[in-house]
Amino acid sequence: MRIPESELIINSDGTIYHLNLKPGDLAPCIITVGDQNRVDKVASYFDSIDLTVQKREFKTVTGIYKGKRISVISTGIGTDNIDIVFNEIDALFNIDFQTRTVKDKLSSLQFIRVGTSGVLKSEIAVDSLLISNAAIGTEGLLNFYEYESNEAMHELDLGIDNIHCYYVEADKALVAHFQDPQILNGITVTANGFYGPQMRTVRLKPRANNWLNKLQEKDFGDLQITNLEMETAGIYAMSKLLGHKAISINALLANRKEGIFSSKPAETETRMIEWMLSKILSL
Repeated sequence: MRIPESELIINSDGTIYHLNLKPGDLAPCIITVGDQNRVDKVASYFDSIDLTVQKREFKTVTGIYKGKRISVISTGIGTDNIDIVFNEIDALFNIDFQTRTVKDKLSSLQFIRVGTSGVLKSEIAVDSLLISNAAIGTEGLLNFYEYESNEAMHELDLGIDNIHCYYVEADKALVAHFQDPQILNGITVTANGFYGPQMRTVRLKPRANNWLNKLQEKDFGDLQITNLEMETAGIYAMSKLLGHKAISINALLANRKEGIFSSKPAETETRMIEWMLSKILSL
């Protein structure tokens, strides 16, 4: 079935609308970051660079790292941007741009998010690294997609008025691959903003002021709700819906319980990137 021009916008130069990329520009192993400046930080470890493209907040570099072709792309902040990035990346691999139809043979991609996050537990130290085994989305992205509810992805009632949530797991094989005794594991909450939606008070007072406490009262067995950020649940949900694999790695820069922020955020970010790259080689 042909996809209309209004639904999949292809620029006059053959690139996809927002990302400004053509089929073949990306490797099937893709690192996502929020901050476009972090793209260059990751790419500085590449041995060679084949492609650098930027449009709006979406910056992409594809290159070779120790013999492995990898792409790194900035998504910007929030799951609204994740919706754009993941639909367009999937189209680059799985839509025939000439016929505007879905390919008979679909490609499954690997997504590795490296980003910053705030920790919700007093006992977890700032500057720790954490793998998101699962994520809880409070921002509502899945309200707009049909999906089959199952153990790995389903609606979640947290008992908080006016907040509709969903639960979605990381790819189990990627979680197993990235396991490390020095890296924490937990459940990440994804919010649709940095201040009110994450219960920060500067001048405005959040409406659900007991929201973070209610989150931590929920029982998820061996795992606990550990941290709060703005993309992971969307990445996991879009990956599952589109048949891709995803994992999120977090640098925990703020402790919300203790009210403290890292004194060395750049150093922690560098350590996260170097550790991630060491693991990505054997994927």
